[in-house]
Amino acid sequence: MNDNLEESKRADLWSKRLCSVRRKSKGEPASTEKATQYAEVRTEIERDFDRILFSTPVRRLADKTQVFPLDKNDSVRNRLTHSYEVSNLARSLGTALCYSNKSVFEGVENAARDVPALLAAIGLVHDLGNPPFGHQGEAAMQHWFSENKGLVLAEAPPEEFEYFEDFRLFEGNAQGFRLVTRLQLLNDDFGLDLTCATLAAMMKYPTSSNQIDTNIAAKKKHGYFHSEAAIAEEILVKVGLEQGKRHALTYIMEACDDIAYVVLDAEDSVKKGLASFADLMAYLRHHGKDDELITSLVIQSEEKHKNYRECEFRLSPAELNDISMQRFRVFAIGAMIRTASNSFEEHLEFFLQGNQSEPLLEISKAKKLRKVLKDFSLTHGYNHKTVLALELDGFNTIRSLMDMLWFSIKTMTGKSETDKTKPHPFARLVYARISENYRRTFDSAYKTKLLPLWYYQCQLLTDMVSGMTDSYAINLCSELKGLQGDCDLKVQK
Repeated sequence: MNDNLEESKRADLWSKRLCSVRRKSKGEPASTEKATQYAEVRTEIERDFDRILFSTPVRRLADKTQVFPLDKNDSVRNRLTHSYEVSNLARSLGTALCYSNKSVFEGVENAARDVPALLAAIGLVHDLGNPPFGHQGEAAMQHWFSENKGLVLAEAPPEEFEYFEDFRLFEGNAQGFRLVTRLQLLNDDFGLDLTCATLAAMMKYPTSSNQIDTNIAAKKKHGYFHSEAAIAEEILVKVGLEQGKRHALTYIMEACDDIAYVVLDAEDSVKKGLASFADLMAYLRHHGKDDELITSLVIQSEEKHKNYRECEFRLSPAELNDISMQRFRVFAIGAMIRTASNSFEEHLEFFLQGNQSEPLLEISKAKKLRKVLKDFSLTHGYNHKTVLALELDGFNTIRSLMDMLWFSIKTMTGKSETDKTKPHPFARLVYARISENYRRTFDSAYKTKLLPLWYYQCQLLTDMVSGMTDSYAINLCSELKGLQGDCDLKVQK
């Protein structure tokens, strides 16, 4: 481990990064529950995980695409199972760091409880803002805004144009931050009111859309919208970080996310019959022949495969394929977690101060393995014709929904209550289908006038679309198209 930081300074930095103050408490230590039958024994960060786990958006992840849209195979992963797996890996890696090398968190109160809990929380929340249909959903939203920029900004002065980048580059991470800080209403405007530590660590990209730098991991995309910029800045100050400086534990969560998707997407490709265990081994041997970690992994996995083939149970080809992939998954995840842990300890100073410009896996011995596995899934899974056809369905569904919702939002907002009763019945119908809490948030934000009307209208649109599940989006699109009749969406654009 890098020892340039003195132990006392390292402990002080960790204490700041693990700040358990909540925004709602206005800087005071968060109080435990009062006048209850049972004393609160959880730490504040442990409570964050529970708040996230029981929130409605987490349950919706069960019907959101991870890689394969609308898949009928129950064993193929969705966003919820993926999030559980990332959360589990992150918590396990955090626990290992706390106990395998105690000097990492030496002198930090409750570190052995708070670090694994925080990593589990941000692993669970990391995809919460993603729209339906996976990355194709995100691409569809970005494409709609790029295509309709002139329409959206028709009456906007040039000085407002920079705000449009929030939508042209729509980012699920920024939507997730908005969701937990504002949209997931309890009884006020603080969302789930998570601790500063959890909010800071969930910001994979702690920067705004006009400060993106693709050469720096923490600035490759934006992690919050202009509407939540003040919240993000407040949180970063509380944990002792500047804008664009990433929380140390965010690098671990990002690595666990990468490990989960490259290993498990390859497994899902095999489960769907798009490739076989033998295909994967051949691909790894060919593209990773000069890599020690890959070579060792292939030897290990093929030896197990041989043992399974010769075992007394006489496994069928399908069973042999499946069990061999399961064993490969165990070996691959274990190897990547170990290398990630070692690299984190080795470069701890840079991670802790937020100065590391590359992702954790990119500076580990698992760098090549990550790339080869990603390329395998790209070749055999992501680009398979059946997957591409379903992605196109999702892409078109989102664009159609955005057309109808935008027509309604432009028609129904920024007007008096009297004027709202005059528009085409279709506009009124569609507007009524927008979630009540999203409309309430829009009304509250519009009254502040901190940002232009068109910005809040775009945000109402993205809040609604990104909050949908795959099935809901398809059903709503079909329903609304059936009711559209002769209503020309271009009439009031």
